[in-house]
Amino acid sequence: MDFRVRSNSAASGEYALHADKLSVRKGFDTALQSKSVAINQSIVKRCIDIFVASLALLVLVPVGLLIALAIKIESPGPVLFWQLRYGRNRSSFYICKFRSMTVTESHGEFTQATRNDARITRLGSFLRKTSLDELPQLYNVLRGEMSLVGPRPHAIAMDDSFAEVISNFNDRHLVRPGLTGLAQVAGFRGPTEALEHIEYRVHHDRLYIRKWSVLLDMKIMLRTVFALTGPNAL
Repeated sequence: MDFRVRSNSAASGEYALHADKLSVRKGFDTALQSKSVAINQSIVKRCIDIFVASLALLVLVPVGLLIALAIKIESPGPVLFWQLRYGRNRSSFYICKFRSMTVTESHGEFTQATRNDARITRLGSFLRKTSLDELPQLYNVLRGEMSLVGPRPHAIAMDDSFAEVISNFNDRHLVRPGLTGLAQVAGFRGPTEALEHIEYRVHHDRLYIRKWSVLLDMKIMLRTVFALTGPNAL
């Protein structure tokens, strides 16, 4: 199945109905409502999230410890970076990442990292290229704030800004955000300076919700692993 752009925790039925009404009030596309409910209520998807995230955390403990040590050696500051993001139905949660910059946010202000950003450390550049800075988000998956596969969450300031200029932008909040997603394996990952880049992401995020299946999740995860470990990974 070709998804490329061309030219142009299981909840109860009562809670799901409430979530649907909430989604409509917040401007979500009602055409995607039924599919998003199926995704959010999927016991299989949630079990896969818990199993894979738990296994990955156990296997990658040595890698995580080495990264943490390297971060502390290279620059002063905390090992982990916590930032508020929007989750399902625009509920907020703190996402966890390995710190890749010499500074984070200050005085409540947010400045999006860009290519060749002077604040990114040498180790941080490597972590970002390999997506190793995202490993702590497995914790968010276990907590049910994220899924292994879903729309990638942005900083809240960015989401609020994009929602004002991109139609159907909030549809990506119908489901839990993911460690990886259809947009990312289609090539739309990384910096988000270009509005067109974000529009393509939104297109793929909405397509993911519309076409979702457990098999599609598996395909996206396999393509993600290949992209991060293949010969052109760096």
